Amino acid sequence: MDERIAGQENFNLPHDVVQLPSQGIFYKNKKKSVKVGYLTAADENVIASASNIGATEMIKNLIRSKMYEPDIKIDDMLEGDMQAILVFLRNTSFGTEYELSLVDPKSNKEFNTTINLEELNFVKLEVEPNSDGLFETVLPKTNSKVKLKLLTYGEIMELQKMEDEYPRGMVAPKVTWRLMKQIVEIDGQNSKEEISKFINKMPIADSKYISNFISKNEPGLDLRKEIIAPSGERVFVRISFGVEFFRPFF
Repeated sequence: MDERIAGQENFNLPHDVVQLPSQGIFYKNKKKSVKVGYLTAADENVIASASNIGATEMIKNLIRSKMYEPDIKIDDMLEGDMQAILVFLRNTSFGTEYELSLVDPKSNKEFNTTINLEELNFVKLEVEPNSDGLFETVLPKTNSKVKLKLLTYGEIMELQKMEDEYPRGMVAPKVTWRLMKQIVEIDGQNSKEEISKFINKMPIADSKYISNFISKNEPGLDLRKEIIAPSGERVFVRISFGVEFFRPFF
């Protein structure tokens, strides 16, 4: 079923409003929040399908069925906004406590710890985008002025597919592919041909700068947590959204 039609049909079902980490500033409709339904017994079928179709496809199907917004397509969303929806779905179904099994780096023994998902904060942007949702910055090595865009979920999946289909034994140009999608303009030039020429000659210092700049200014949830192990050692973890995230279903 088309996502827009599904959103219209589900509009009157029980739901709540989820605030988006992006605040809608990167979308044409500028929506700061979305209506999301609650998980039902029928959704267990979607989650259980992960063993056959993979966690990525399961997550996409789950959000497609629970987000009641006819004018928003999943492929056009930012990954951080999708994460906020997934946390809402889990919190309203199983509570906010998320148990993890970790390894104490000093004793090498496993231990369990609990994270309160309700305490996850939005990542604060260091730089504000322009009215078109693009970031403007100057590269440190070439001093070129660039306009950068955040990749949508659909673009991330497209890059993953390109990598998966690349001939085995050959090194896929993943960095180049990503930069081609992230860079919208260089020194006033916005043609793909000129951008491609620039990327092929780009110093690695500028490439790393763009990667770090995007990472610091991509809206989402702060999924990093510091845990104190039984030995007193610090363990740093990052919450992921695979099947384990919905483990209570199993």
